[in-house]
Amino acid sequence: MAKRTHSSTTSAKVISPKPGRKNGATSPAATRAGTAGKAGKPAGKRTAAPRPWTVAEVREAFSRFAAANPEPRGELEHLNPFTLLVAVVLSAQATDAGVNKATRNLFPAADTPDKMVALGEDRLRDFIKTIGLYRTKAKNVIALSRKLIAEFGGEVPRTRAEIESLPGAGRKTANVVLNMAFGEHTMAVDTHVFRVGNRTGMAPGRTPLEVELNLERVIPPEFMLHAHHWLILHGRYTCLARKPRCEVCLINDLCRWPEKTV
Repeated sequence: MAKRTHSSTTSAKVISPKPGRKNGATSPAATRAGTAGKAGKPAGKRTAAPRPWTVAEVREAFSRFAAANPEPRGELEHLNPFTLLVAVVLSAQATDAGVNKATRNLFPAADTPDKMVALGEDRLRDFIKTIGLYRTKAKNVIALSRKLIAEFGGEVPRTRAEIESLPGAGRKTANVVLNMAFGEHTMAVDTHVFRVGNRTGMAPGRTPLEVELNLERVIPPEFMLHAHHWLILHGRYTCLARKPRCEVCLINDLCRWPEKTV
């Protein structure tokens, strides 16, 4: 369990943003604004970028998460690395609760690639028909099970590239499996983590990959094992998309969001 660290932010090192344009090059946005002004149209006000989080502030935020929830757990129910992989594949564009409802009956019947292939695509569809895109997902689960048997001895591989090579599995799936099944320090960025990284200003990015890499860059190593769980749970239950609960947020004093309600 990570210990809470009490750090001062007044003299802390600032996490510098990625290098910008060199030699005073003008950004496309600035060029467009200037062109609009010359054409007689208002260029509009430019919003200043939020002040980057300091090293001490990031450490303080995760120290608070750790103190409040020392051993966070993913909410997808599973029995082993294979069933975790299947659950994550099934969770695309679906809720964890919806996936769990289906897999509680599925996994006792098929908890290995061999059993899943033996079950067959038609019977698998019956188990997961309450989940969105269930036909495509059933096809992918059978295909990935066959590939695990043919190429990996029936075991879930332990590298990102190998997991991403499986039907229906992408980078987020690989990161979840590597973290939860094998204890790797990976950062799985879903919609919740993407929102928290951008809204708080801790790790802004235009794409999930940018947010992932920025979070990996700023989060202290001792918090990385549980970091993506803390951020997912924070986005799911506190930093909500439409009505964030700023009044109960553990890090509301550190958050850079200009619209926060506290």
